[in-house]
Amino acid sequence: MSQLDTGSNQSEIRYLQPLKIDTGSREKYCRFRRYGIKYVDYKDTEFLTQFLNEQGKILPRRITGTSLKYQRKVATAIKRARHIALIPYVTDNLK
Repeated sequence: MSQLDTGSNQSEIRYLQPLKIDTGSREKYCRFRRYGIKYVDYKDTEFLTQFLNEQGKILPRRITGTSLKYQRKVATAIKRARHIALIPYVTDNLK
């Protein structure tokens, strides 16, 4: 007789359940609206590097949580800072 025919094998079957990973615990917010920042200064390179990744690319809104209005201002400020060589266009390890 095979083990499939017996009813005792039913209790030995265990199913893999996906791990419960809490990815949505941190809520995204627009730091400009929260702190009342009206103007994004292109000369403040330390602040602008928060919106860049290691290669120097501008981080998208879905990662930073910035609203559309301020994301445009941040992108313009980063491009201006790059143009006058305050921030590099491309790098290997920016942070």
